[in-house]
Amino acid sequence: MEASTVHSRRDWFKSNFSRTDRDCVLVRFVAGEAHVRDGKNLDGPVLVFTRSEWDAFELGVFHGEFAFPLGD
Repeated sequence: MEASTVHSRRDWFKSNFSRTDRDCVLVRFVAGEAHVRDGKNLDGPVLVFTRSEWDAFELGVFHGEFAFPLGD
């Protein structure tokens, strides 16, 4: 799949913690891949991750690996 492919908005979802579609990252799962894009740029590039890459990301979030450092 090419990064510039435009998709239907109904396929994408965001975290319930995001206030609007523009303040978030949008995600969809297609054919065993996680597709991720910026809610502010719906026609922009789409990052594509394999299932194992997405699982590793989720585990990192769960374990606090992506928390902002103190003082930032």
